[in-house]
Amino acid sequence: IIDELDSIVPAKNKHTVIESRAAHLISSATNLINLIKESYEPDVADDLIKRLHRSIISSDQMKFMRKIKEIRKTKW
Repeated sequence: IIDELDSIVPAKNKHTVIESRAAHLISSATNLINLIKESYEPDVADDLIKRLHRSIISSDQMKFMRKIKEIRKTKW
């Protein structure tokens, strides 16, 4: 659906769409980072934040998810 909406948006409005999506993404990422910092010990939080960043850069969510699964297994 999003791809179809993107194809409908005129080129001059794509900048506005990109700006809006970036603002939402940055806000969400900031909230997630704050939640990670509140929820985990500093060393674990730092590792998770680095993994989150690498996941975004490489488009590989599993870099982050593997660590979360590992933490969940050790906590339960």
